[in-house]
Amino acid sequence: MAQTSAKYRSHCPINFVLETFGDKWTLLIVRDLMFKGKSNFREFLKSDEKIATNILSDRLKRLEEHGIVEKSEDEANRSKLNYRLTEKGKDLMPVMLEITAWSAKHDRLTNTPKPFRKTLAEDREGMISAFLAEL
Repeated sequence: MAQTSAKYRSHCPINFVLETFGDKWTLLIVRDLMFKGKSNFREFLKSDEKIATNILSDRLKRLEEHGIVEKSEDEANRSKLNYRLTEKGKDLMPVMLEITAWSAKHDRLTNTPKPFRKTLAEDREGMISAFLAEL
């Protein structure tokens, strides 16, 4: 079932995105799932941005409620939860790559590798397919 903007401030598509993601932490979690191979709470905590545990818990819950991630018990350790992007979450791939490209263009201190930027510029669809195949 598709989420709607019925309870949001407006039906503007930009507002829909802002209401869904709301802050810097949420997209960083999506980034970690999508590009950095992270899948559990402990791995997310090790990100360079140093998210607090209470904020991480809240944002994972929000992402799950919005159908962007789903969680499951780890087969080897049932007390550990693993998260993965749903199809709805994977649909963010082109958006996340465009954000990366825009940031790399406008941030002279970017840590986006040059080969990544080159491939994105020359073969965007191939890059999307390759990343999605890994998820």
